[in-house]
Amino acid sequence: MAEARRHTDSGIEVDPVYGPDEVDGLAPEQPGDFPFTRGIYPGGYRGRVWTMRQYAGFGTAEETNERFRYLLERGQTGLSVAFDLPTQMGYDSDAVMASGEVGRVGVAIDSIDDMRTLFSGIRLDEVSTSMTINSTAGILLALYVALGDEQGVPRSELSGTIQNDVLKEYIARGTYIYPVDQSLRLVTDIMAFCAREVPKWNTISISGYHIREAGSTAPQELAFTFANGLEYIERALATGMELESFAPRLSFFFAAHNDLFEEVAKFRAARRLWSTLLRDRYGASDRSSQLRFHTQTGGSTLTAQQPLNNVVRVAIQALAATLGGTQSLHTNGYDEALALPGEESASLALRTQQILAAESGVTRTADPLGGSHFVEALTDQVEALAREYLERIEELGGAAKAIEYMQDEIHQAAYRFQMEIESGDRAVVGVNTHVEDEAGARFSQPDYSALESGQIERLTTARAVRDVALVRSALAGVRSVAASDGNLMPQLVAAVKVGVTLGEISDALRHEWGTYDG
Repeated sequence: MAEARRHTDSGIEVDPVYGPDEVDGLAPEQPGDFPFTRGIYPGGYRGRVWTMRQYAGFGTAEETNERFRYLLERGQTGLSVAFDLPTQMGYDSDAVMASGEVGRVGVAIDSIDDMRTLFSGIRLDEVSTSMTINSTAGILLALYVALGDEQGVPRSELSGTIQNDVLKEYIARGTYIYPVDQSLRLVTDIMAFCAREVPKWNTISISGYHIREAGSTAPQELAFTFANGLEYIERALATGMELESFAPRLSFFFAAHNDLFEEVAKFRAARRLWSTLLRDRYGASDRSSQLRFHTQTGGSTLTAQQPLNNVVRVAIQALAATLGGTQSLHTNGYDEALALPGEESASLALRTQQILAAESGVTRTADPLGGSHFVEALTDQVEALAREYLERIEELGGAAKAIEYMQDEIHQAAYRFQMEIESGDRAVVGVNTHVEDEAGARFSQPDYSALESGQIERLTTARAVRDVALVRSALAGVRSVAASDGNLMPQLVAAVKVGVTLGEISDALRHEWGTYDG
């Protein structure tokens, strides 16, 4: 216990007190000035508070649409979609590989019919939508663009983010499909398509969140995320894209965990490190080198034991994110270690953000912890450690060639963390300290068998009414473009418009490219 209290969660030693001698120099710039340690906006949240973007995906498109409406009515300012595993892995709901997984961890989207239902009654030019999807990101974006076309919304007015960060799937999460180079080709196809046709869309949300959830430390989260980001930039430049045409739309996604001051320092270090990397390597403009990021509170920090304790954890993590200057935020429901969040917990999670914005005072000044000797010293240390990891990745040839190295580092960090919990060196209230006998919380679960049957029935109906000749022609077009060096996105949009399903497109690409067996 004593040893754990003398270190941050990432193992950085903490002194009893901090003064000017522990700081290399206080960040001299003002908020809004390069290298943006203190924030990308001069006034912080004085002009506009962060976007409150609650993540939602519940079995079917119809149920998820109901949750979207529920959250929008209660003041949510952006939509965020969670997809089920079959959708993430490129399988239709009736595929053998999808059996037992349909709708379990998010919404099942098989076709344009599901996308219509998902956004029923919601104009796409009136919301900003974030979609957490990677290997099938191009297909989901194609469905969204096709729906916008149906609604008569100009593509230039569609706004939102698609995660589209496939490298972290190989490193930390596992929902990859194709070999690395082909997956990266899809990423750059999306970037080029959006730069040309959907200019308000954030084409990639480079995710440290899943790296952290897999067990990394805070410096590893930054380093591995930025290594992936640099790889995406290099791949885009290699296609002939100009940096300034896509870099301003790069966005990032980080976790907020329980160590309040380390997390604030991490966000400050992240802005400074990313902007410096882009300025030094590419001569990027201020606009292109600004780090814009979404934050989600840490799912892996939630406990099934004494779940109401998670309310406090989420509030601390949300405070860290806002003190650190996040642009948007998702707060987890206290029951998420046990089940999909219920309406009560989802509403409380949103109210947590609203209370922070309205009552805590965090919005009154930019970078409120800037100048703290402790926070400034931690900022320097987190950045220095992240740079060390980045140097090692570069020695290995960049992120695409350093996948195994990053995997190993995460596994070792996760193992150390778990051993500290099991030994009692790291206290987790309700788990290894202040433990109580509990009867066990009861949370209702959907009837997933019935949900899966209903989704398969809807998919069967959708297939029955489409023009088979048009479907075959569209799939042939997908395979033809995949075998060439053309941009796949226009063909994907055309395919989904005639009813080609997500699984059918994914199978066509599997046929052309094969799969990753790393």
